[in-house]
Amino acid sequence: MPSIAGKYEHYKNENLDEYFAACGLPYVVRKMISLITPIMEIILEDDVMTLRVTSWLWSSDHTFKLGEKYIEQMPKDNIISVTKVVNDHEVLTESVIESTGDKAHRHYLFTDEEVVETLTHEKAKGVTKRYYKRIK
Repeated sequence: MPSIAGKYEHYKNENLDEYFAACGLPYVVRKMISLITPIMEIILEDDVMTLRVTSWLWSSDHTFKLGEKYIEQMPKDNIISVTKVVNDHEVLTESVIESTGDKAHRHYLFTDEEVVETLTHEKAKGVTKRYYKRIK
């Protein structure tokens, strides 16, 4: 049974530019994001999760109680989110972008080797996937 908690290194994207375009990010920022290899760390203690993402471009650190609303402060906007553990190998985050009311989702599917993050946005035509290999 895979563990949700761990440290993961990004290695591949699918359809990332379209997702970030739907989020309203400028072209140059989208291209910069596509070039980075972030490290994602997930810490899970009882019903509190910390999601930490670091790269040479930026770092973010969000700690929240599972199942309760929290605000993710992003460079362009605030995102109001609720994150739930679906089962022992899936996590789902449902979000609303504060300034537009647009809805987005992040689904994380964990295996012993990796996590696949599936991103959807109501204005994006396709599904975006980000792949991270487990490093710890």
